[in-house]
Amino acid sequence: MSYIEINHFTKIIKKNTILSDISLNLEKGRAYGFLGINGSGKTMLFRSICGLMNATEGSIRVDSITVGNGIHPKNTGLLLENADLWNELSAFENLNILNTMSDKKISKEEIKNIIADFGLDPESKKPFKSFSLGMKQKLRLAQAFMGEPELLILDEPTNALDEESKKHLTDRLLEEKKKGTTILLASHIKEDIQAVCDTIICLKNGEIEKTEDIRKGE
Repeated sequence: MSYIEINHFTKIIKKNTILSDISLNLEKGRAYGFLGINGSGKTMLFRSICGLMNATEGSIRVDSITVGNGIHPKNTGLLLENADLWNELSAFENLNILNTMSDKKISKEEIKNIIADFGLDPESKKPFKSFSLGMKQKLRLAQAFMGEPELLILDEPTNALDEESKKHLTDRLLEEKKKGTTILLASHIKEDIQAVCDTIICLKNGEIEKTEDIRKGE
């Protein structure tokens, strides 16, 4: 049985078809890249997999649980494009609040370690609103990796990152894949995700245009 089963999923908003008849079976412990220009449906599909968008038709199951209608996949690290944190709080304060809401809490020392791992100062009192775009993206990524999630869903994870930070993210994702984490990455730049992904799924106008196996059977 597939870890993620997307069965003829269609989403229509105000008579506009955002996703059309999407069917995919994604295996546990592998990395999938969703490639397409802005407006191709990547973000809406990720929101749907997280249970944040209800189906007009079809269904999505994650680890045998149908998501949507208030049901979300368990133990998931999530980064949606342009997701905001609390502007007046520091990096540590932001992640500490999110940690209190999590089902899988980690220690304050672990929070500081993951902040530092993504190149930020866990002791800094600088508020999030004063961060550069790159710093904001690093903190968003750090929160997604908290608590060793079984499923990582990252929408445009390389946005605003420099080349060194992109390489660090790639290395972290490859480490997660070795642990058996299932990884979903969305991007409009193939080169930013292909080093991690086993399969690339191209989206266009809310439909699957083609699927490319990069590391079949590895």
